[in-house]
Amino acid sequence: MQDQANQSSSTSKRGWIDVHTHLNFLKDKSVDDALREANEAGVTRFITIGTEPKDHGVVLEIARKHFPVVACTLGVHPHEGQIYDDATEAFIDRHASEKEVVAIGEIGLDYYYDNSPREQQKEAFRRQLTIAANHEMPIEIHTRDAEPDTIEILKEFRGRVSGIVHCFTGTMWLAKEALDLGLDISFSGVVTFKSADELREVVKFVPLDRLHVETDAPFLAPVPQRGKSNVPAFVVHTAQAVAQLKGVTIEALQEATLANARRTFPKLRLP
Repeated sequence: MQDQANQSSSTSKRGWIDVHTHLNFLKDKSVDDALREANEAGVTRFITIGTEPKDHGVVLEIARKHFPVVACTLGVHPHEGQIYDDATEAFIDRHASEKEVVAIGEIGLDYYYDNSPREQQKEAFRRQLTIAANHEMPIEIHTRDAEPDTIEILKEFRGRVSGIVHCFTGTMWLAKEALDLGLDISFSGVVTFKSADELREVVKFVPLDRLHVETDAPFLAPVPQRGKSNVPAFVVHTAQAVAQLKGVTIEALQEATLANARRTFPKLRLP
């Protein structure tokens, strides 16, 4: 599978885009090495994700150094909802207009870990959705064990925000609700896991013009790289699995995901 994915991924000079990766979290590998390795695998564009105030400056620096190959997002993950404050909001709002910042994220709700009180998660989510709406920017959403509240809040912003539900591992209900709200769905290496039969049904359901692929590196390495620290190069394995589930060629999926990224993230300078 690895050879097939690598051969297929190199068929287009435009390459793949990893729409959600954490370049500042990579283990035992520099950003430059990870980008070079990914490029050799046919992955040529990247969105690195801001998750809390202390990493915002880091992801901005990475994106500024490597733009337009690398762009970034700014946001506060629901795990950190309790530290969201006016200063953080002002920083995100001030930098959202920079060319390297292509989305607000990752934002949302996580009731699995409950690292922050739920009401504070909801407040941070709404305030960041407001920033995205005011700047007419897309969002990257994290939701886990919080589907009803996530959709309820998103409905408050219907028609005002767009973007992706990243690393989708939710129910068919969540997928349908998100699509109805105008959001796209992004799939990670989880689709390759043996236990992910229900998720694979969601992949089959989501229209080709509404889906994306990502790594969420360094987390969730796909088969056949399970057990390793994930890297952007591995997105080709997720893409191979998604193409098979959709019954399309790897080339067709590559063209579709590039078109979807071009539409979803207007500030990206994609070929």
